[in-house]
Amino acid sequence: MFRLNLKIALRNLWRNKGFTLINLGGLAIGLASCMVLLLYVAYEYGYDKQFTDYDKTYVLYNNQKTSTETFSFMAFPGKLKEDVRTKVSGVSKVSRLSYPEFQLLTYNQNNFKASASFADPDFLKIFDYKVLKGNPAIFLKNPDGVVLSESLAKKLFGNEDPLNKVVKLDNNESLKVEGIIEDRPKNSTLEIDYVLSWSLYEKLNPWAIDSPWGNNFCMMFLQLEDNSRFDQVNNQLHGMIKAHDKDANGEPFIHPLSKWHLYEKFENGKNVGGRIDQLRIFFLLAFCILLIACVNFMNLSTAKSEKRSREVGVRKAIGSTRKNLIAQFMFESILLTTLSMLIAFVLIEVSLPYFNSLLGITLQINYAEWQFWAVFLGLTLTTGIIAGSYPAFYLSSFDPVKVLKGFKLGGGSSLSIRKFLVVFQFVFAACLIVCTAVIYQQLNYIKNKPIGYDRKNLIQIPTVGELGKKEKRQVLKDELIKSGAVVAVTEYSQSLTGGGNNTYGINWPGKNPSDKILVNTRFTSVDLTKTTGMEILQGRDFSKDYVDTASVLVNEAMVKVMGMKDPVGKMIDWGQPLRIIGVMKDYVMESAYQKPIPLLIAQNPDRITTMVLRLNPQNNITNSLSTINAIVKKINPAYPVDVKFVDDNFEAKFRNEKLLGTLSNWFGGFAIFISCLGLLGLALFMAEQRRKEISIRKVLGASTTNILTLLNKDFIKLVAIANIIAFPVAYIIINKWLSAYEYRVSISALPFITAIGLSLLIAILTVSVQSVKVAKANPVDALKYE
Repeated sequence: MFRLNLKIALRNLWRNKGFTLINLGGLAIGLASCMVLLLYVAYEYGYDKQFTDYDKTYVLYNNQKTSTETFSFMAFPGKLKEDVRTKVSGVSKVSRLSYPEFQLLTYNQNNFKASASFADPDFLKIFDYKVLKGNPAIFLKNPDGVVLSESLAKKLFGNEDPLNKVVKLDNNESLKVEGIIEDRPKNSTLEIDYVLSWSLYEKLNPWAIDSPWGNNFCMMFLQLEDNSRFDQVNNQLHGMIKAHDKDANGEPFIHPLSKWHLYEKFENGKNVGGRIDQLRIFFLLAFCILLIACVNFMNLSTAKSEKRSREVGVRKAIGSTRKNLIAQFMFESILLTTLSMLIAFVLIEVSLPYFNSLLGITLQINYAEWQFWAVFLGLTLTTGIIAGSYPAFYLSSFDPVKVLKGFKLGGGSSLSIRKFLVVFQFVFAACLIVCTAVIYQQLNYIKNKPIGYDRKNLIQIPTVGELGKKEKRQVLKDELIKSGAVVAVTEYSQSLTGGGNNTYGINWPGKNPSDKILVNTRFTSVDLTKTTGMEILQGRDFSKDYVDTASVLVNEAMVKVMGMKDPVGKMIDWGQPLRIIGVMKDYVMESAYQKPIPLLIAQNPDRITTMVLRLNPQNNITNSLSTINAIVKKINPAYPVDVKFVDDNFEAKFRNEKLLGTLSNWFGGFAIFISCLGLLGLALFMAEQRRKEISIRKVLGASTTNILTLLNKDFIKLVAIANIIAFPVAYIIINKWLSAYEYRVSISALPFITAIGLSLLIAILTVSVQSVKVAKANPVDALKYE
């Protein structure tokens, strides 16, 4: 029976080559799109789940309640770790972790800047990376020990055995290599290349030992004995910081490691999702595209129903039951789906390098895993059954007597269903066009919104090694200006686009002592506005002509919070009296989507971490960068030169939105293409059905234009109906998406006009490909046998 069904299926597929190719193409593109998106969803969903007890591991977050809202972030006083270890029951392991930072590691003549963190011994027990060399029992216990990743060890030592070799940290601290661990997975939130002991952190930063309870400077992770202790642990953490310092404004709580990456967004102390929202969109998009391909198959299968009606009649007449016919048609559908899946794999393997480059990750199909084959078989069978279900039940329902007597099938209901399926396809396509257009509008709106400084031709260099000295930075500044490669240089305590560094400890006349106002703090030198293009609205910038050690700049948001009408010359307090010498225009720091945060800028050469340089616009950028690299290398020879464009750092802030827009664009295009294949198939069928009608019209004097209008009219109606249905749906979806942004574009008519124009144009072009051929055919060919 199987051989017979296979033979019949192959014969039918071969006989209808045009329909077979359209179906194969539609299903292959649908399956390939679905698989690529599912690979991405699986990759994102697998974040931080590579560790043995990841389900019992938690990240600590700190809720800081201000006068207006509650901030949630991962920063704690170092002393909290011991309290958690000794006073919170149900915790099996706990570790502090310093924020990952690129630091220089040297062995002989090899030196590399890599991401480093300091941690307690429990860290490598909570995050149990595979140990390749060394004794895990001693990891992070000795202040002079270091644990390297496999790739960093290979860079430093080549083929040498790295164990017990001595390396230098920042050319100062000698460290012994205690172990080698497997490289961190790509889908890991913690980007660390080597780990050092917390005792070394306290040696390098003595202030951390007795740092007060109000000073938040490290991350913290813990592992529970049992997840049933979750609520109990959260209750015990509550008030733990305030118990040591009633003025400290912090409430710790735990957040699952498995949700750290996808559920990273908090508002007023509550988790409100995050990347998971975007992932749900991609997951839904994957199956919608596949459903479009299935609808395409249904449409084409029912469109050629009249050609197969006699086959059904004959088979029923000689004894085939409806069950046998359904099985035959379902078998054909599953066979076609299997062939499509094989083509889809070729498309996936060809397209994955591009998508990996686009996403900045490594997606790959692991053919050795059973999970892959389970998804493969499940997707193939599900697609085959969904795509073949309606055609199978519809075709098997024909009355053999009526069919064999030569009666025409009424086809009214079939045609109505086919039209409904076309409308469904174009509803989805129109929604995607509208949503993609609004996503790009929002992205352009935010990118082009004034950010408060001129990021063009602006670069940053970290002040490591010799550049940590004020005198060396001055030498570098003088030589850079003299070379003509740059026109201005300033110093900053952070990357211009970076976050962090804030305090509640700033007071001013009239401030309510009970108010908790979080203020961002930065430190700089002279020429800040000259270099960055920031704007002083009142007062002046820091200048070498004045002694500004007790002077500060504030931004507009700070002035608003303080409620001062004329702030210049007024005194505020931050451990010492400070005079406001200027008011700056708000500029974008952490996120272009958030409202400006109060900011205070002071002078302190010991807090500088970054030099900001304005390239000479008259010079070639490549030549200027070569000059800068040479000068920096001469002054700071022990460290590799690390030059970054501020523009690149700023663009990185829009990665998620750009990714959403690009993927929507690509896969929306695939969905539209598949819809066009369905429309083309339906146009082929209807043109064939109306050949005699068209020929008679031509004989009676109808022009080619008249015929084209006649054939296109019905399809234009379908597309118009699809747009009418799609627009309210698209508006609801895009309005909900935009509501997550504080600064957002208003929804205009342009995306909807674009959707109407594109969908109509696509439909007319698709249908006209076949219509022109039919309209220009010789009417004699169709009528000569009548």
